[in-house]
Amino acid sequence: MRWMVGVVAAGMAMSMTTGAQTSVPPPPAAQVTNPAAAPTPPAAQVASGSEAKMEADNAKMKAELQDWAQLGRYREADQALPAEAAGRVVFYGDSITDAWEYNGGSFFPGKPYVNRGISGQTTPQMLVRFRQDVVALHPETVVILAGTNDIAGNTGPSTLEMIEDNFKGMVEIAQANGIRVILASTLPAAQYPWRPSVAGVPQTIEALNAWLKDYCGQEKLTYLDYWTAMAGPDGGMKPGISKDGVHPNAAGYAIMQPMAEAAIAAGK
Repeated sequence: MRWMVGVVAAGMAMSMTTGAQTSVPPPPAAQVTNPAAAPTPPAAQVASGSEAKMEADNAKMKAELQDWAQLGRYREADQALPAEAAGRVVFYGDSITDAWEYNGGSFFPGKPYVNRGISGQTTPQMLVRFRQDVVALHPETVVILAGTNDIAGNTGPSTLEMIEDNFKGMVEIAQANGIRVILASTLPAAQYPWRPSVAGVPQTIEALNAWLKDYCGQEKLTYLDYWTAMAGPDGGMKPGISKDGVHPNAAGYAIMQPMAEAAIAAGK
């Protein structure tokens, strides 16, 4: 009997011990925070920023592809102009023309001259919009200043032959519509701040200008030689006449304006 009592007692003790163990509350679990309120890990922030930039880049690319030549830039302004105006001249080009006033120049006050420059444009883009932004305005004369962005590769690599073909295309369209053409030399530049990897910029500009001058002689066009008046010994802009070595400032436009006026007057 004693051994039975001992067994029973031991069993009760074990049962009580087990019961005590099951009744003891578990140790406090680690506090679970609200996932939404948790700080974003740096890696996730970088990924989120990269995605936002990619979306912005894609939206910009889509807009550019939908209007690659930027026909929308001057569409309304073109339509608002009187159908014809005596002595109308269209200045046609890239940012050097586009920025004539807001970079400090005075854009021929009192003259029936029209600015149709678009910053960053290359000659293939200008060829696409030539009918809308030049021919449809019925000017007597067009002054074309272009080529530097082609050399910089703004819309992809371009050979001199490709640039020359685009100039020929614009000239042929103008001549077919009775518009007198003035071809301006590409302005001097030692390098492009936005494309510093482009090598031999002064030499390429000089080669293009030599072709432009010869082409004007062959086609009996007026060649407007800004380059000679604005180039320094290194083939870049003279000191003090540009904002960045490519775009003229007020002093640069003060050189260009009377030269353009003289070229326009020479054809009258």
